[in-house]
Amino acid sequence: MTIHREGRTLLFSLLILFSAACYGIFYLAGEGLLLNGAILFSVIFYLIVLQFFRNPAVDIEKNEKHILAPADGKVVVIEETTEEEYLKDRRIQVSIFMSPFNVHVNRMPAAGIISFFKYHPGKYLVAWHPKSSTENERTTVAVRTNSGTEILFRQIAGALARRICWYIREGVKTDQGQEFGFIKFGSRVDIFLPLNAVIQVKNGQKTTGGKTIIATLP
Repeated sequence: MTIHREGRTLLFSLLILFSAACYGIFYLAGEGLLLNGAILFSVIFYLIVLQFFRNPAVDIEKNEKHILAPADGKVVVIEETTEEEYLKDRRIQVSIFMSPFNVHVNRMPAAGIISFFKYHPGKYLVAWHPKSSTENERTTVAVRTNSGTEILFRQIAGALARRICWYIREGVKTDQGQEFGFIKFGSRVDIFLPLNAVIQVKNGQKTTGGKTIIATLP
């Protein structure tokens, strides 16, 4: 288990801030309930933030027929819809909600070439809001697999999230399970699959990024 690079500066800053605050309380008020309460709050809050930025090692079982979960979380949507931004055709949408207590590393669901990428600034509606996928801060990524199939997915910021991070660009070759991004403090990932994909998950099912098989391709 390691700490993700996106959290290291924040965690160091919080450590300095909480240490200074507790020292200030001790200097002004001495030992007592106030100091003990401040220490307890600091430790609990720090541990909550620390677990959010955890980055566990994942053993990826690569398979060109499999579409892997891009994130830890819970499946909240499985439906047929039209992808309007890039593919402009009918697709099966699978959405994964990531709570603040999930690992927030995002991983490539399939290997291939990044055929499309775009970042959209936007609102911060709750991640399960119907309009969050079109109005919230988000990225749209499409990968063309070795078989020529395009899989599209979106990182969508939630009500608490204020920064989406990504480490890819158009034209770059990527590997299945490779880390491609990170979303801070609660979010959602939508995946748009071909209509002939066989969905392997159910609504309410928990997923593990890079491990859970979302669908299989013919």
